[in-house]
Amino acid sequence: MSLWRVALAVAACAVVVHLGALANRFAMDDLYIIVLNPLVREPASPWRILTAPYWPADFGGQLYRPFPVLTYALDRLAAGPAWFHGMNLLWHATASTGVAVLAHRLSGARAALIAGLLFAVHPAHVEAVANVVGRAELMAAAFACLSVWAALSGRHPAWSIAAFAIALLCKENAAVTPALVIWGWILGIGRPGRHRGAALVAGWLVAGAAWAVARGLVLAPFARFHDLAPVFVGLDPLAVRLTAVSALTDVARLLVAPIALRADYSPLERVAVAAPGDPRFLLGAAVFALWAALLAVAWRRGRRVEAFGLGWTAIAFLPVSNLLIPIGVLVAERTLYLPSAGVVIAAGAALAARPGRPALAIAAALVLAGAARSAARVPVWRDDIRLTESMLDDSPSSYRGPARMGGLLQSARRPGRALEAYRQAVRIYDRDPGVFVAAADAAITLGRPDLADSLLARAAALCPGCDGLFRFQAAAARARGDTLTAAALLARLPGGAAP
Repeated sequence: MSLWRVALAVAACAVVVHLGALANRFAMDDLYIIVLNPLVREPASPWRILTAPYWPADFGGQLYRPFPVLTYALDRLAAGPAWFHGMNLLWHATASTGVAVLAHRLSGARAALIAGLLFAVHPAHVEAVANVVGRAELMAAAFACLSVWAALSGRHPAWSIAAFAIALLCKENAAVTPALVIWGWILGIGRPGRHRGAALVAGWLVAGAAWAVARGLVLAPFARFHDLAPVFVGLDPLAVRLTAVSALTDVARLLVAPIALRADYSPLERVAVAAPGDPRFLLGAAVFALWAALLAVAWRRGRRVEAFGLGWTAIAFLPVSNLLIPIGVLVAERTLYLPSAGVVIAAGAALAARPGRPALAIAAALVLAGAARSAARVPVWRDDIRLTESMLDDSPSSYRGPARMGGLLQSARRPGRALEAYRQAVRIYDRDPGVFVAAADAAITLGRPDLADSLLARAAALCPGCDGLFRFQAAAARARGDTLTAAALLARLPGGAAP
């Protein structure tokens, strides 16, 4: 089977399985990064987008991902939500094809078809594909795969360097791309000569340094606001890492057997681990030990592609693992998009190496099962209401469902019921300052300034100097037309003055 036929089959599968997303509207972060973003809502020059944070200033001004925002601005000129989702399908098809092409370089056509199809239908990818802002994952993975393929295939260094630079401008986790290539070189895959290798490394360093400088300059005004996963609030560095290791059980399950999916892994659905003797930490450590054992076996037996895939998964997951730097989520299915490429590359090589029909039957069964699960999951991301309902159903122990329901009720101008929903969220988990700020919004709307002040005091105690939370909630109030409440929130900013 030719590479072109493999690529077409993979791309078609990626699109068909997720066609239901065309009926989806905007949900969750789509509302802040697309619908309410002035760079998307109003015509903006590419330069303005390149010099602006991913999250609008009113919503915290965090992260630097200009290329996805640029595509959103172009999409806005074309049509409504269906167009945005259609573009996501095309980006997912592109990334899936990139995985297949890379697998073809490593293992041949049969492995490429298996790996590409498994990636195209992987259920853990639904969040990234069916929610528009997941496009950052899709774009970063597509260009990262191109960069790795170019480096390992002996193409001119400019191809890999340019693709790496673009991937960085799509999402920060693409910074691992050079490490993926170097891992391949260590295994003897596409190892270059001295001069070409030096050119690649030098180009990656220049591109990475330029990106780091640009990112630092753009985000400097928002440096005080740090997005931290709620489960990590108040934890010491050791407890953060213990909790991160315990989350490896979820990660492994989602990568290998993604049957149970959820949009929320927040407290108390997932709680912190405080001691190494905790069974959850031990189970996570066992998952890591199993991965290390599989890698060692593949290495000893000379199964270079399987070893490459296993190493890819670990390298690509490291930036979002919370082992190096705590990030804004403990577990999120969208963050497994790039790491999962390693799993399917290894699986494709392993199945393709087995003679006869049983291996093909196993591959076909996995593809069909993944396609069915993904297609059934896509409608969960239909809109904010459907997504919140899924959180309440899939993660009943989490505070996030009631908190999001409070936001929906407040947007529907039902502040009394919104305040009760926020109270329910706080009864479950009382360490998220954002919930207290949102509840203060409802209290102000109800004409209860004393309650609002007490709620904001609790928020400030949990997160001193988190001005971004006030601006975020004030922007939400303005979005529903409540300018008086927005002004009241800004007037209560720590320091007493609006920015």
